[in-house]
Amino acid sequence: MQRILKLTIFLLLLSMQLSAQIMDPIKWNFGLNANSELTIEATIDYGWHLYDMNLPEGGPNSTTFTFETLKGVELIGKVSATTKPIVKYDKQFEMDLRWYEKSVVFKQKFKVTDPANFKIAGGVEFQLCNDENCLPPTTEEFQFSSKNLPKELMTVAPTSKDAAAKDDLKIEDVKIAVTDTSVTDGITDTTTVSQTIPTESVDLWAPVIDQLEAYGKQSAVKENWWKSLIAGFLGGFIALLTPCVWPMIPMTVSFFLKRSKKNRAKAISDALTYGLSIIVIYLILGLLITIIFGASALNELSTSAIFNLIFFALLVVFAISFFGAFELTLPASWTTKLDQKADSTSGLLSIFFMAFTLALVSFSCTGPIIGTLLVEAASQGSLMGPAIGMFGFALALSIPFALFAIFPSWLESMPKSGGWLNSVKVVLGFLELALALKFLSVADLAYGWRILDREVFLVLWIVIFTLLGIYLLGKIKFSHDSDLKSVSIPRLFMAIISFAFAIYMIPGLWGAPLKAISAFSPPLFTQDFSLYSGGVSPKYHDYEEGMEYAKKHGKPVMIDFTGYGCVNCREMEASVWSDPRVKSIIENDYVLISLYVDDKESLPKVITIEEYGKIRKLKTIGNKWSYLQRSKFGANAQPFYVLLDNEGNPIAPSYAYDKDVSKYIEFLKKGLEEYKSKLNK
Repeated sequence: MQRILKLTIFLLLLSMQLSAQIMDPIKWNFGLNANSELTIEATIDYGWHLYDMNLPEGGPNSTTFTFETLKGVELIGKVSATTKPIVKYDKQFEMDLRWYEKSVVFKQKFKVTDPANFKIAGGVEFQLCNDENCLPPTTEEFQFSSKNLPKELMTVAPTSKDAAAKDDLKIEDVKIAVTDTSVTDGITDTTTVSQTIPTESVDLWAPVIDQLEAYGKQSAVKENWWKSLIAGFLGGFIALLTPCVWPMIPMTVSFFLKRSKKNRAKAISDALTYGLSIIVIYLILGLLITIIFGASALNELSTSAIFNLIFFALLVVFAISFFGAFELTLPASWTTKLDQKADSTSGLLSIFFMAFTLALVSFSCTGPIIGTLLVEAASQGSLMGPAIGMFGFALALSIPFALFAIFPSWLESMPKSGGWLNSVKVVLGFLELALALKFLSVADLAYGWRILDREVFLVLWIVIFTLLGIYLLGKIKFSHDSDLKSVSIPRLFMAIISFAFAIYMIPGLWGAPLKAISAFSPPLFTQDFSLYSGGVSPKYHDYEEGMEYAKKHGKPVMIDFTGYGCVNCREMEASVWSDPRVKSIIENDYVLISLYVDDKESLPKVITIEEYGKIRKLKTIGNKWSYLQRSKFGANAQPFYVLLDNEGNPIAPSYAYDKDVSKYIEFLKKGLEEYKSKLNK
């Protein structure tokens, strides 16, 4: 058990390290050796990679070495790497890319011509990326003089006066890169109609990252971690009540108690190890999802029409299965082999295989819960989200095994398996059917299909939860349900809750905000008929047009970087913007511009931009606003709110996800004060 505990702690520390060291993921070490070589060693943190030299045009930034000062020395040849780079095809750039992971050593041969006046200075410009984001190009400088030369090189003398004179030359911006690797020339599609950002908007697009940093930034990463943990724990608790998991509790605990009748302490220890093994298995699953796919990859998928439609279909299939139409199970050979492995081994390994068997056997019930949890955790933009979510899920799943092992008498009072477990499964089927509509809604919003507007969504949810209430009262019966002679108290209260929830949503058909489900339902602007006037509607969805209007009317601007698939954005709009004080300030004192970074509508013309020295193309409206958020404000997560004056400069710190209304009001008032102060100068 101690080994498993140590492994768990190690995995948690590893996941924390993945998130905590984003700001400084590389260490450089420069040196001179006796072989007349300048050595440049890069040590790269786990999960990050350093791009190779001389990459094709249109790709990410290459690693480039610049020698600004050369005295008493001549360079021989080109900079070369001592290890071969990793080569992979990148779909985004549509080319083979080369990079290094963990570590790499670059070498530059040189010849000393004047040891007494020896001086070499320059820098390495590089870019680092991981699965979540890329850091902007950075330069690390180096400088060596005669005192740094190895003793073996101190006796070298100049070969001629001309050479010595040449050594005194200061070379500006000489870029040395490896050339023995065949690369493409990065020719772009000349048939694409391109344009640049309009010239009249150049000042409005100018980066203000330093000014924003001076005000300070607000972050909600830790709060997202708590949300992932709580969501995972609730998901694990729901999974406990399914017919795939609940019957396993008394069977497994009884097995441990019988195996160690004479030593109850060992039985408890084995059961605790079993619970800890469950945590390790699901934590590893969360880490693998993060490492293989990356949080940003899942985040991008969360607004993909194909992905959301597939997930919508999967949840509908699972719901139909839970209703009793058919049974979804993994191949029996998998669980059989694991059972045999558990029987043939002993000690901790045997217990671990038993826990793994539980994970496979319960897949048909836990699969949709885990899948939804992973997508929601990753879509929050946190690299640790999936791992923390899985930890919470496994923790809830493992607690009963430990508690019943410590207090075996509780097993006698534990509800027996029966028809109630199938009822739980059917209830989950209704919930999955409702949740499936959320994924369909994301695709519908991102691509502007308008087949699932807010009132259509609400009608479907009202019907689903009304039918759920009727089922709980025993008025609807499925094939696997047992006869219900009477309605139990728990079923009655659950039916009341379901009916009450359905009735709560009815006013939403006429525009009521429905804050409780704002994270799931489509936004208010998709409502065709609304009597509600308490919502906040943006004046503009275009940056340049909104800025022009604000300048003409002498008002500050509030930029709202949002997304159709952004759950936290909907919560902020329903919980914070609907407050009368916040609504009044935004509508009366600011020009609100909402920019959807996942808007899939194609731009009239492809916009060609230069980012980090490379030419890129923006094809959709979402691409354009996402680039604006990255290039001007140095951020890429939503929601993201920033207050600007009429020249596009920040007048307050940025604001992220925080539903504290008083803080938001303070944020808005600070911007107004700064704006007025600038006008009076």
